[in-house]
Amino acid sequence: MKEPITLGNREPLLALLRHHRTSYPEELNMLEEMIRFVTDHPDCFERSLLEGHVTGSAWIVNPERSHVLLMHHFKLDKWVQPGGHCDGDPDVMAVAIREAEEETGLFVVPITKSIFDLDIHTIPAKGDVPEHLHYDIRWLMEAAKGDEDLPNNHESHAIRWIKMDEVHRYTSSDSVLRMLQKTAT
Repeated sequence: MKEPITLGNREPLLALLRHHRTSYPEELNMLEEMIRFVTDHPDCFERSLLEGHVTGSAWIVNPERSHVLLMHHFKLDKWVQPGGHCDGDPDVMAVAIREAEEETGLFVVPITKSIFDLDIHTIPAKGDVPEHLHYDIRWLMEAAKGDEDLPNNHESHAIRWIKMDEVHRYTSSDSVLRMLQKTAT
């Protein structure tokens, strides 16, 4: 007889997902799909799950909420928030913090323990990695905005503080613009 699948280390994320509220219909649909995915895949935090995996991102704002930090992603060739793979770590907020600090060189602080936004998006095939989905959990974070140059990294062409009212000049991504709208409310 087959062992029953238990939720184990997925339960904290599932609890956060079940408590997430959104007024955006497209995000609500993704929330339902994400809960199903995490429930059905014990290895959802592993990038070895080739159909898709959970990732963590940080929507980083300055204390005055006048700027957001975006990076021009090397592989995706577009402006996005910092983030990355869980690589087995079920603490998705910790993943988002770690990735944000590694990619930007800034110290970031979560503004709340609640999920800020979520998105499911397709990552194109590259090398021996097939096209797959990222089940991305986003956290609202804050960092001090200085005048210092932000370091580029192996994943980005550029990292910039962008004025909130100028984000639309850098991206037309629905998910980025949704987070921008949420920041304004």
